[in-house]
Amino acid sequence: MIDGGNEEGAIERGHGVSLWRQIDRSLSADISGGAWAPGERLPTEQALAQRFQVNRHTIRRAIQAMVQRGLLRVEQGRGTFVQEGVIDYMIGRRTRFTENIARNRREAQRILLDSGEVLPPPLIARLLKVPSRQPVAMLETLSSAGGMPVSLSTSYFPGGRFPDLAAQVAETGSITQALQRCGLNDYARATTRVTARMPTAEEARRLKQPVTRPIIQTEAVDVDGDARPISVSITRFASDRVQLVLDSATNAS
Repeated sequence: MIDGGNEEGAIERGHGVSLWRQIDRSLSADISGGAWAPGERLPTEQALAQRFQVNRHTIRRAIQAMVQRGLLRVEQGRGTFVQEGVIDYMIGRRTRFTENIARNRREAQRILLDSGEVLPPPLIARLLKVPSRQPVAMLETLSSAGGMPVSLSTSYFPGGRFPDLAAQVAETGSITQALQRCGLNDYARATTRVTARMPTAEEARRLKQPVTRPIIQTEAVDVDGDARPISVSITRFASDRVQLVLDSATNAS
């Protein structure tokens, strides 16, 4: 860890470069040099203010700039952390969240936020190939990698086909395992549509990201062995933590 009293922490006043920009550059250099590892917490604002001999507002402005560039992340009540590397998320014929996260040497976690029966929006009814007035099962889940949220999903399933699905997802933390327990041993990705947009305030809160940073949204349809739709999922990814990789080999199979 860098000593706050050494020359690397020094900033110059009256030389035409704002103090917060100098602090940004100094901290960025520290991170590039390995002073803090990915996922490691930085010193408090007070400690950094003492190191650079500035007020906390100046420190906060430098940190905000680094957050906007994706170099740091701020967790309310916990502190400021060095952002981990971006996850390569493979999308192909077989797309599985747990396998994707394990491939990136992270621990996967999925929690069930909400569930119930709803009337499907027109698009969902069309993709599931069910009548628009027929209730479908809805699951809202939050998925994390190494404790950091990476995606928020709203998934729809044909009503009545998987009656215990919500309970199984809550217990296993895995949609694949939950479907297996409900009698579906395997399934495949039929289509994935990718777009980008700005998050809602609630999405940004759930994903622990600024509301000013775009999210990546996918609209995915999964099918069983008879090519019948078994789910439609609308997933919102934190764009600074995940990059989608299209697996052309499996997409072509």
